[in-house]
Amino acid sequence: MPVYVYQTFEIKQEKFKEAIENLQDIKKYRNDQYDHTVEILVPISGHDYSYAIFATYEALADMEIQNRKMYDDDDYLKLLGNLFLDHVVQGSMQTQIYRGINKKIANKNDKEVH
Repeated sequence: MPVYVYQTFEIKQEKFKEAIENLQDIKKYRNDQYDHTVEILVPISGHDYSYAIFATYEALADMEIQNRKMYDDDDYLKLLGNLFLDHVVQGSMQTQIYRGINKKIANKNDKEVH
């Protein structure tokens, strides 16, 4: 069952160009080095300074394995540190985790409809 991680945060407006470049580097690095996909979401409406990282994993266990690998990777930690310390408004990040529903699991009490 797929797992989706949606992280929203505010970019410091005075660091806009650098933040966008940093986010593009993070996206490329994670997509190239790890077994999950990452998209950077930019606002079309709403708050112009609110951005998101959207990551898709095959399962919750896969997310945990990939996160462990990322946090053991000094090159990745440098990219991430630049984002958090230099480009994101402190306290603005929120993380939500969702899972997909692939199919309905039949219950023995369910009645077939004809």
